[in-house]
Amino acid sequence: MHNDESSAGAAHGHGDNHVATPVIHSLGLVDYQATWDAMKQFTIERTAETRDEIWLLQHPPTYTQGLAGLPEHLLNPTNIPVVKIDRGGQITYHGPGQIVAYLLLDMRRWKIGVRELVTVMENSVIDLLAEYGVHAANRLDAPGVYVNDAKIAALGLKIKHGCCYHGLSFNVDMDLTPFNNINPCGYQGLQVTQACQLGITVGINELQAQLAQNLVHGLQRHLKERT
Repeated sequence: MHNDESSAGAAHGHGDNHVATPVIHSLGLVDYQATWDAMKQFTIERTAETRDEIWLLQHPPTYTQGLAGLPEHLLNPTNIPVVKIDRGGQITYHGPGQIVAYLLLDMRRWKIGVRELVTVMENSVIDLLAEYGVHAANRLDAPGVYVNDAKIAALGLKIKHGCCYHGLSFNVDMDLTPFNNINPCGYQGLQVTQACQLGITVGINELQAQLAQNLVHGLQRHLKERT
């Protein structure tokens, strides 16, 4: 799965220092099923010494349906595959032009719980949009990031033996039409938006790098507050 590797953040060196800096992988456009299989494999095989990783990528057109996913939230059957997966949440859509960030973390290492990790993920997008003058917010009743009540980022996690995988998707410059065929994340009539509609013209690779940096800094800030 790994073609481009880098580390983000300030903590480098020997000893335990490096564990506070996840390895960042940029994978490009990759198949959903293969990536999901690789995340599960990574999580099963990891040990207490395994470096955490963040995978940044895009998927071909795919609907994913979470563990509690209700079939009625797919309003119109299409030729886009629907993959039933093991994260929380309902149905969402992935496609080219959307940044997906998968967080493969040992949550005990970061002294972080699910709700706190969700907040770190949401803030990584909120802070990124703020850099471009766009005001975004989270919602307590519906995880994700919203601009004027339209959803720009969705998230979902799977926790196994204290480690997580899956993560967040952030709409940048994609065809939003497939969202019309679903109740996004199970919410009827929920509008979706994307960065290019909000006047953000920066390329997806630059936004992806900024998002990764925000995620790492958010995790490191949380850990610092806990230690």
